[in-house]
Amino acid sequence: MKKYFFSIIVPSFNRSDELVELINSFQNQIFSHDKFEVLIVDDGSTDNTEIVIREFINSCDFKINFFKRDHEGPGPARNFGMSKAVGEYFLFIDSDCIADKNWLKNLYEIVEVEKPGAFGGPDGVLPNFTPLQKAIDYSMTSFLTTGGMRGHSKKKLAKYYPRSFNMGIHHTIFEELGGMGTLRHGQDLEFSRRIVASGAKVIPIPDAKVYHKRRTSLRKFFRQMFNWGVARINLTMLDQAILEPLHFIPAIGAVGYSLLTILTLLTRMSLGLWLGATGIAILIFLFIFFDSIRKYKSLKVGFLSPIVSVCQVFAYGYGFTVNYVRRKIFGKGEFTGFVRKYYK
Repeated sequence: MKKYFFSIIVPSFNRSDELVELINSFQNQIFSHDKFEVLIVDDGSTDNTEIVIREFINSCDFKINFFKRDHEGPGPARNFGMSKAVGEYFLFIDSDCIADKNWLKNLYEIVEVEKPGAFGGPDGVLPNFTPLQKAIDYSMTSFLTTGGMRGHSKKKLAKYYPRSFNMGIHHTIFEELGGMGTLRHGQDLEFSRRIVASGAKVIPIPDAKVYHKRRTSLRKFFRQMFNWGVARINLTMLDQAILEPLHFIPAIGAVGYSLLTILTLLTRMSLGLWLGATGIAILIFLFIFFDSIRKYKSLKVGFLSPIVSVCQVFAYGYGFTVNYVRRKIFGKGEFTGFVRKYYK
């Protein structure tokens, strides 16, 4: 019998301010505090993370373990956390998330019955999040964008794989399959893919929600999406099954429209085709505008949502294309994308 039912593993790098909100959300859980432990794995932070966590260790009524390591990335940090965890199930949540007060209770009620090998829940926003954060949430959760791939929609466009912002596994998965890889981006997807391929039972738990603060500027969001497009190709080099036809759509849209625009400006020969493509894009933007207003009850979010959605598609599409050409056509080695001042 394991000491705890859940071991919550949180990798963190210079996120002390966000950890305060996250740990407070653990304190507010409507779930027995003696049934879970929290493992904070500090990945080489240079801020006051350790001071903040030490204060929580002395004040919280649940077990908090703090580990300080050299900066190696989120995958190795989560692996280290799993090696130290003593729970029946290991839960992963990102440091920029806030757990809903019913998060653990809703997970427990399903997991106790279904006994899955792995599972995942959705992410969303709180009312006090900024309009930009809500617009980013729309672009990440709408069926029109990536919601069909990330467990937010009942109609899934691609295979469902739990993601590390809200994911759990039975401890035997780690013992049998090992942990996550060393890729800077996408190591959770590759891990989920191995879990699914092993034949383990993998389920979504829609009522187990966390609130994701995400990026706070369009520049940061663009860099993140570009890196995720890059990561899809890096992951494909490890496991071809991770690449599905749907993943080519942003690249086709972004690169195709860019080339069509350049050709139209230079020759005018493709003006009719460009006008047709632009007209379709405008109709999609109008739908996003009104749909996001309906969802968030905010005109400002409505104006921002089409802009953010375009940023997402073009950034992901460009990152995907650049790395596809580098690795698939020219046979070059692993490419990370934006690295320097990535979080700035």
